[in-house]
Amino acid sequence: MSGPLRLLPGDGDGVPSVSGGDGNGAASVSGVDGNGLPDLPRDRTGRTRPSWAADPVDELAERLADQIAVAVHPDEVAALLESDGLTAERIEQHYGRSDLFALAEDLFDRVPRHYAAPPPGPDPWRADPMQCALRGLAFALPGLAYVLGARLLHGRPDLTGLVASALLAWAWNQGLSHRAYLRLSAEGPAGAARTLRVGAPAGALVSGGLGLVLAGPATAGAFAVGQSVYLGAAGALLVLGRERALLISLLPVVAGAGATLLWTLPTALVLVVLLGSVVLTASVAWHTLREALPAGRSAGGGTRTGSVLSSVPYALFGLAAGVLAALAGSLDARTVVVLTLSMGFAEWLLHRYRSLGVSGLRSSTDLPGFTDRSGRALALCLGAYLTLLAGGALVAGTAPLALLLLGAVFWTALLLQAFAVAWFPALVSLAAAVALAVARATGLPDVPAQLICTGIAAVVLAAGTYRLLAHPTAHR
Repeated sequence: MSGPLRLLPGDGDGVPSVSGGDGNGAASVSGVDGNGLPDLPRDRTGRTRPSWAADPVDELAERLADQIAVAVHPDEVAALLESDGLTAERIEQHYGRSDLFALAEDLFDRVPRHYAAPPPGPDPWRADPMQCALRGLAFALPGLAYVLGARLLHGRPDLTGLVASALLAWAWNQGLSHRAYLRLSAEGPAGAARTLRVGAPAGALVSGGLGLVLAGPATAGAFAVGQSVYLGAAGALLVLGRERALLISLLPVVAGAGATLLWTLPTALVLVVLLGSVVLTASVAWHTLREALPAGRSAGGGTRTGSVLSSVPYALFGLAAGVLAALAGSLDARTVVVLTLSMGFAEWLLHRYRSLGVSGLRSSTDLPGFTDRSGRALALCLGAYLTLLAGGALVAGTAPLALLLLGAVFWTALLLQAFAVAWFPALVSLAAAVALAVARATGLPDVPAQLICTGIAAVVLAAGTYRLLAHPTAHR
């Protein structure tokens, strides 16, 4: 042969190398034991195997890696091997282990643990965009009534009566809606209907009476009474999810406002149109409440849903929001128009943030990770809402900064209320409203005062929202 003979696979030159001699003069060959046999590696049982031979236990671990990786105890691996048909004889002879459990422990040690993430569960906060759009229209279209009824207001007392009546109605209906939603979650539509059947007429009576006293028993007073009745009935329909019925009730006002673009409507016709929408809304609301109440049940009773005091902060926020909107509207009515038109998208973003919060809980493995996801979700949703408001300000031609600050106050306050954090946003908003009203009464410059008051409130609410909602327990 013309070359060296390769004795063992993997040897560099195929020839054992002579490293020297022992004390007796015998030559020592690397890779050969004292008996002249190759010095082969041994497994755990002491059996020899060449270094180039594959370990059958490694092959078995590779084949069953997916099943072994999810095991939490070697006994699970033993059960898997037993179901795979391994016999004791094969385990001892082929895999070199004493029994099934010894092989299972070896496999359990060799394969790292890897547990698959659970499948995503249903999203309880997934909002219906169409439903939010309908609610947004239900918030925006009543503003057309003020376009129609502007000619019914004469002088400061009429305007004072209308605004005071609206503020009281907003505060009352915010607190009433909270009570109704509590009953709705605890008892279903019947519980909410019992609360609304008493609370809505009472609120309309109180706020309408205030407007009638301040504006007098003329057209302005009648307008204030109709406004109070409508707000109570509309609130009941919104709580019970009857947005479409509410929009149908507003068709006379929508048609009348559209007609004013072409003709000057007589005052009598304006009154008929406004009265028609109020009567239609009240009738639909009353019919809806009767349908929700089981036959033979009284208006009282039901499950206790906490003290009435728990609804007070929601009423205070309604009052504060009304004051802030009214003062902003007195400077530029287009600000209130854009805010009103954005309410549907704002409500969808509230649901979207809660949905992102649930996703963050499922995907986070530590508190810093969840805090980061919660903060990014807050920035995303608030930024999207402010972007919409900025676009609306550009289209309407109004000052964007005041609109953005006011929108930030409203949206963050509503988000905290969605997490049952009520007193903090109510007090911050009320403080901003009182400060702005005092600044207006003392003759301070309107625009700087508005920016300062709403700006401070927006920063405080945004910081508080980030801090409160950074804890996973807030999203339970």
